[in-house]
Amino acid sequence: MSLDELYRRVIMDHYQKPRNRGRIEDDAVTIDLNNPTCGDRVSVQMRVKDGTIEEAKFLGEGCSISLASASMMTEAVRGLKVEDALRLVDLFSEMMQGKDVDFEQFPLEDIEALSGVSKFPARIKCATLAWKALEKGLKSSQASGH
Repeated sequence: MSLDELYRRVIMDHYQKPRNRGRIEDDAVTIDLNNPTCGDRVSVQMRVKDGTIEEAKFLGEGCSISLASASMMTEAVRGLKVEDALRLVDLFSEMMQGKDVDFEQFPLEDIEALSGVSKFPARIKCATLAWKALEKGLKSSQASGH
């Protein structure tokens, strides 16, 4: 099996069986974003306590890349300090720009499967939508002192 085939399977697995899909019922930061060019919509929720992301969930509608990326992102950031999650957002953004990224300090999870998206500029917004919501939520969480 080629690496591209493996990556496609990982993306489809997250799309068909998304992790952390749902709502956080109590005190959570919620950010809703959409990509008007393709119709992707995502609502990312996170509970941040003492500077650590205790829980992250999402709901949304969109293409396989958008929803798989949200699933992978929620898996990767749970348990991270806010500063580390923001660094991971930066690394993901660099990966989407086609840069070589060293994820050594973070568990890759399945995120690397999205690296090929950088070859398709029209799809980069799909992959980054949930990450932009996460970043916006984390920054608002920092500002409010959570």
